[in-house]
Parts: sequence; structure tokens; C-alpha cells
Amino acid sequence: MKKIFTTAIISTIFAALLCQTGLAQDIPRMANGKPDFNGIWEFPYVPDMSRGNGRNQTVVGELKFTPAGELNFSRYNATDGDYTGACLPFGHVRSMNSPNPVQFFQSDNAFAYLFEVNTWHHAFKIGGEDLSMDLPPTWYGNSHAQWDGDSLVVTTRNYNGKTRLDTIGHPHSHKITVTERFTFQDADTIEYVITVDDPIYYQEPFSNRRLFTRMQDGLGLLEYSCNENNRGLWEGRIQLPDYENWHTYDVNAE
Repeated sequence: MKKIFTTAIISTIFAALLCQTGLAQDIPRMANGKPDFNGIWEFPYVPDMSRGNGRNQTVVGELKFTPAGELNFSRYNATDGDYTGACLPFGHVRSMNSPNPVQFFQSDNAFAYLFEVNTWHHAFKIGGEDLSMDLPPTWYGNSHAQWDGDSLVVTTRNYNGKTRLDTIGHPHSHKITVTERFTFQDADTIEYVITVDDPIYYQEPFSNRRLFTRMQDGLGLLEYSCNENNRGLWEGRIQLPDYENWHTYDVNAE
């Protein structure tokens, strides 16, 4: 009986390994053997990172603000001046939360996002020394990627603090660290997990999981242009963001 039980366990483990091997062979790979994420990918629109829309995503629920974060979020009103309405960069997380697709460009030692949203791009190194904090702060932050098995892990810091996380206006400070983890589920599906760690505005890190699907048919990325030459700013219908009072903490003290 013991021999039969042991044989059954070994058979189960072997079958599981075969399934994992089959999955590993089924995903596209670069010449160096790493997963190949090149392509155009569609993903769910996430206007509110604390709520799901029921399409390929899992969220954590209500976010736990610090007092500064709660005050900032309570003061936010897009009609008083949202930066995207003035054609300023959406920023990293808000671009990933948009309803527009993204194209990934990948080589052995580099990766780039080309967002359909206003045709913004974001490029960074895979492996090697992480120099992201040696660069000036930017709208999209400075990123560095590394491999964890077959998952590509992208860590981004050094943001300029002038954007928000989503359409509803969840804030973030310049101290935010964003970690993104890309893992193939099959050749045309990526599991995407984003973790936000901002000790200025949130009591603890929070994560959001989604599924990206490869664009099979269609026109690819479409032209997207936001140029304020339509008198919207001059006539006062579009309010400029009030960056003098954008944050509810002392930026200079950090």
C-alpha cells in the first residue's frame, strides 16, 4: 500500500511538471530564452484603483489613506483643473489605467512602453546596474527591470509628483515606488500585477491584478493627439492644475 501511495504521489508531481513545461514551451520566447512580450496589448480601463469593473481585474478595495492622503483626495475636483485636460502627461500609473492599448518593445537588455494615450513612451534597461535614482525626476518616473524566473519585474521610482494614479484622482507623492510584474498565462494573455507603495499618502502598499490580452486584429495603435489650440484654455473652459497647492504635505521637507 505504501509503495502504491508513493507511486501515485510521484506520478502527480510528474504530471504537474509536464503541465508547467508545456506552458513554458507554449509562450513566445526571445532568442536568449526569455519570455517575449513584444506586441500590442489591450487591458481593462481602471478609472478607480479601489474598485473593479468586472473585466479581467482584481482590486484590493478601499485604500487606506494617511491623514495627508485623505485630505488630498477629499480636496480633488477635476473641474478645478485636471492636468490631463491641459494636455500634460498622464503619468505612468494613470496611463496603465487608461482604456487605450499599449505596445511593448523588448530586446535582450531593454524594454519600452509605447502608450496610445497621447503617444507617450517610456523606455528603460533590463538587468545591469539600476541607475534610476541618478536621473532627474520625471512624469513617468525612472524604471529598471529584472527577471524573476519567467516574470519581468519593473521597479519605477523618482517621479515628479505632478500626476495622479487614476481618473477619479487618487493621489501620489514623489516618494512613490511602483512595482509591475508581467507573467504570461498563455501566448496571448499576460497576468499584470501592479503594486503601489507611497508612505506619504497611504498607510500600506496595495496591489491590483489584471489580465492583458494580445491584440489579434485591428488597426494597432491609433493616432492620439491632445493640443490646446482650440481656445479652451483662453476662454477658461479648461482650468490649469494648481500645482502650488497640489500636495497636502511639505514637499521641501521630504
